[in-house]
Amino acid sequence: MKQIKISEKDNVAVMLEGDLSGHKVALCDIKKGENVTKYGYPIGHATENINAGEHIHTHNLKTNLSGTLEYTYEPELNEITPEPKRTFMGYVREDGRVGIRNEIWIINTVGCVNKTSEIIAREAMAKYGMECDGIYNFPHPFGCSQLGDDQRTTQAVLKGLVNHPNAAGVLVLGLGCENNNIPVFREVLGKVNEKRVKFLSTQEYSDEISAALDLIGELVEYAKTFKRRECDLSSLVVGLKCGGSDGFSGLTANPLIGRFSDRLISFGGSTVLTEVPEMFGAETILMNRCQDKETFDKTVKLINDFKDYFTSHNQVVYENPSPGNKKGGITTLEDKSLGCVQKSGNANVSDVIPIGGSVEKKGLNLLTGPGNDIVAVTNLTASGCHLILFSTGRGTPVGAPVPTVKISTNTDLADNKPHWIDFDAGVVLDGIDLTDELTDYVIRVAEGLKTNNEKYGYREISIFKDGVIL
Repeated sequence: MKQIKISEKDNVAVMLEGDLSGHKVALCDIKKGENVTKYGYPIGHATENINAGEHIHTHNLKTNLSGTLEYTYEPELNEITPEPKRTFMGYVREDGRVGIRNEIWIINTVGCVNKTSEIIAREAMAKYGMECDGIYNFPHPFGCSQLGDDQRTTQAVLKGLVNHPNAAGVLVLGLGCENNNIPVFREVLGKVNEKRVKFLSTQEYSDEISAALDLIGELVEYAKTFKRRECDLSSLVVGLKCGGSDGFSGLTANPLIGRFSDRLISFGGSTVLTEVPEMFGAETILMNRCQDKETFDKTVKLINDFKDYFTSHNQVVYENPSPGNKKGGITTLEDKSLGCVQKSGNANVSDVIPIGGSVEKKGLNLLTGPGNDIVAVTNLTASGCHLILFSTGRGTPVGAPVPTVKISTNTDLADNKPHWIDFDAGVVLDGIDLTDELTDYVIRVAEGLKTNNEKYGYREISIFKDGVIL
């Protein structure tokens, strides 16, 4: 049967067809306790003697991972050759930032107004939807009864959404009695463009729906002042994400995304890699590509802080992959992580960003946060990503508030779920390089081409929490 060996150092191959498609088989005899190597790195150790040709999975392979570690900075830096200037048609905001959509967003300070914002968005779309790129609300359960870091995280993420350049105008919708009430949240936001951001506390109006529609009407008029114009590709920020991964994720879609990341960086743009637990086992690859010792130290803290988060809740750091990942052929967290970091390409790491922080440096950025799909796409959006490249081998309809390009790792998924999948990377297995095609596709999305999450309304947020709810 057809199989592929990824690295010359590997003692396993990945099956390309049949019942074990995406799974690993031994290329040689592997003794109990010996490392199993894939992508040129150990992905765990054999728990029993394994014969050449034998299936390797959860029944005979176990992770090598444990708790926090000490790391040494051993730079392995790469130069990304700059490419000639390239442009796309985007919306230049008054503050000079560029958006790729001209939408109106309703951002709730608290979950108590979720249904209210849904009604407002629906009625506003019916009244004004043809005059902009759409009017959307994003329900979440927080903004009240939170303490300390959780409330600050909620505020930081909501601030990132309010400031997002894809939103030409924003209505901040509050209740009035919540911890994160509008006066408090305004302090978090700081100075805002009053033409672009409006505020409404629903307890203060007898007819909050009518009052909100009036404010959205003003925002739509403001949005109409923006027209697409030529923008440098260096202004584009793209999030990198995978979910529902399978054994082909690290062979097709993720390396393709990595090549795109390098390509965008060569144009002066920025990419953002998140899912910190899915860096465990592959973190030294990223650490040694940090552009300097300061960035290395921030990356070490990123990794070990997240391991401490696991252990503080009495959870082992390697409680991953998911059942779907395992069914698709991924066995250990190292196996998953080494495939996951393929999305980072070869560029040096330029910065590490906290949840709710914004991209400030060009190049490859690492973003704090879990691998959970909805939380991760929310964090990527809040950091300023204009769109997200989301690889999947099992398939998922999840989408962010921004265009979420679903890239299938295998063609069967693309054929079976055309209403989920935007771009098929399955043919990469045949040696076809789709970097140019994906770059062109991303530019088309940036210029207005609707992704499936936009067409079918798959737009959601989920905010990370770690503490007490009162």
